[in-house]
Amino acid sequence: MAEQNKVILHGMWASPFVKRVELVLKLKGIPYDYLKEDLANKSELLLKYNPVYKKVPVFVHNRNTISESVVILQYIDETWTDDGPKLMPDDRYKRAQARFWCHSLMKR
Repeated sequence: MAEQNKVILHGMWASPFVKRVELVLKLKGIPYDYLKEDLANKSELLLKYNPVYKKVPVFVHNRNTISESVVILQYIDETWTDDGPKLMPDDRYKRAQARFWCHSLMKR
């Protein structure tokens, strides 16, 4: 059962996008394994798990992989509903507003 719920984060120490995912995992108290990636010499796993963008972060849970930090954060919030604080409001309209600001700030 422990292997089924295993969480792995592929990251790089200087990436603010990886740090964002790490922060939420710690905030929610979710144990995870961290695999350091060398972006100058990308691992076979990184290329396999994120063949489109070939970048970090890559999040692995139950052998399913997710890329892009905002998508990862939404997945964590929807999967670990009883752990730590919620990231998004329950109200659909407020949640849509929060997503708008997330995406708007990402483009800057």
